[in-house]
Amino acid sequence: MSEDQATEAAAAEPLTPAAPATFSVVEVLAIRMELPSQFPIVTLQESEAPFRTLEIPIGLPEGVALSQALGKVTAPRPGTHALFVSVLERFHLDVVAVRITGRQGGVYFAELDLIGKTSHEVLPCRPTDALTIALRSAIAAPILCDERLFADGGDVTPV
Repeated sequence: MSEDQATEAAAAEPLTPAAPATFSVVEVLAIRMELPSQFPIVTLQESEAPFRTLEIPIGLPEGVALSQALGKVTAPRPGTHALFVSVLERFHLDVVAVRITGRQGGVYFAELDLIGKTSHEVLPCRPTDALTIALRSAIAAPILCDERLFADGGDVTPV
């Protein structure tokens, strides 16, 4: 079979789409610091059995913002995430879900699923921003985590 025939045969075969990711609903269980590490860790736990946990190392400023959102702490002036939530509310956009979608070299990826009267958008973002916005929103949005992230510490390509 020539190279052209092989290319034509491959093009004629139907492509199998990637299997959709399976997500678990999780909750922010804790934000903690363990010395001597300089970085906080956010712990997410499944809402239902088997109650697996996922620990994500985060930066110190992100840890403070997330901790304040988790504790429902309000400041005299709005922080960045509180401002962003206010903008979403003013433009009548709701957070449908937060999804933790992958991990590459220890860096985690997330997306913020937004819906408005006339549009639906999924925006890539840092997990800490998505989690903080979800916790700051007036209506609680589900936090979803790709189940493959619980398996081991290896890379997980977002689907």
